[in-house]
Amino acid sequence: MSPRSYSICLLVLLIMCGTAGCKRNSENSPVIRISGAWALYPMMVKWGEEYKKIKPGMRIDISAGGAGKGVVDALSQLTDFGMVSREIHAEESKQGAFYVAVVKDAVFPTINSRNPAAAVLNEKGMKKAAFMDLFVNGKTMIWRDLAGIGSGEKVQVYTRSDSCGAAETWAQYLGGSRQEDLKGIGVYGDPGLAEAVKKDLWSIGYNNLNYLFDAKTGLPVEGLHVVPIDVNENGKVDPGEVLDSKDKAIKAVASGIYPAPPARDLYLVTKEKFRGQAKEFIKWILKDGQKYVEEVGYIRLSDAQIRAELERLEK
Repeated sequence: MSPRSYSICLLVLLIMCGTAGCKRNSENSPVIRISGAWALYPMMVKWGEEYKKIKPGMRIDISAGGAGKGVVDALSQLTDFGMVSREIHAEESKQGAFYVAVVKDAVFPTINSRNPAAAVLNEKGMKKAAFMDLFVNGKTMIWRDLAGIGSGEKVQVYTRSDSCGAAETWAQYLGGSRQEDLKGIGVYGDPGLAEAVKKDLWSIGYNNLNYLFDAKTGLPVEGLHVVPIDVNENGKVDPGEVLDSKDKAIKAVASGIYPAPPARDLYLVTKEKFRGQAKEFIKWILKDGQKYVEEVGYIRLSDAQIRAELERLEK
């Protein structure tokens, strides 16, 4: 190819790129980038799908990786905002973290569904002190201690290895303050922790609401059993404490019977303030987007809280 021909080809390519919108974030094809908490990921995917129906030129990139990653990415401005499933830390606020709540969910304790203790715990539940001994105090326990069944099978504790809101929320419920207060074998991600418990008959762990229950049936996913917490410590599982379906778990959280923590708000966080297309998307989430919350299996914010978050967004 002659130099003149090469120059002409190069010019044509540049013109094509300009007309086709080769820039990743051009005005014709705006992009919103989001990363963070596994807890909020299914809800954010749904919101993204619905929002693109009214904004067909919009591209919304969503990736999970834990609440810690969501905050780091947002503060370093690698993303437009992060998904966070815990309270914002003081040091993060000092670095300019600005956030709004968008929905509620909860963390629930789990065991293997084939564990013989499941039937017993359905009747009497587990007290907070037992969870504290296992997850915070690191006490070696056998299943006979917890449910009066089996011989010497050790309770194998699993926790999260990635920086995440679920672990911190679970730690706060058990009297700790950070994820590092929890003992156990570390496993990456919500799906990973669920899989670890499924594979280990004598295990115990915890998961966010939407990684525990099947989206179609509303029942616990195959291999997992949700352990009811004996909240009032009367030695039995009362009707409001039953967690054997998604509907019951959501009602327990919404009614306040299930404690907070491990129930909590989920947040979107950015550096200093939400801007442009990202801000418009979040305004839609707090308004029209709330109608999809129950469909996906989360708990809506109250009307008063939605008004407060919209006011906060505009500050």
